[in-house]
Amino acid sequence: MLDSKDKQLLSLLRKNARTSIVTLAKKLCVSRATVQNRISKLEKNGIILGYTVKLKPDAELHPVRLFVNISVEAKSESDVINSLHQYPEVVAIHHTSGHWDLIAEVRAETLPQLNALLGGIRLSKGIIKTESNLLLDTI
Repeated sequence: MLDSKDKQLLSLLRKNARTSIVTLAKKLCVSRATVQNRISKLEKNGIILGYTVKLKPDAELHPVRLFVNISVEAKSESDVINSLHQYPEVVAIHHTSGHWDLIAEVRAETLPQLNALLGGIRLSKGIIKTESNLLLDTI
């Protein structure tokens, strides 16, 4: 589906989504129109879903970050996912293979807020057990 130029383009955009079309064209050795057409095609086909800003960890609005590993009853997985979506602090939910069924990525303002959130998550119907990993630093 993606050719080597598309993959190179995506790699460059991952590093800096604000790179100018002219710069991208030079790095890819293609015309500006080609780059613009490829980006438009990638957006239209749902490969590029959007653009975002990366902040350094100490500039985050929610500086306390956590991964919550979650084991769920198989029949309750969709209910657990819906329950997790009710918490604005849960920024992503990932299916996993192995010991845990889900990993919830959580961001909070303070440790007490995080503690209260974890208490609520642990009480959710269908959750068998959880394990939390507080993120101390990003390298």
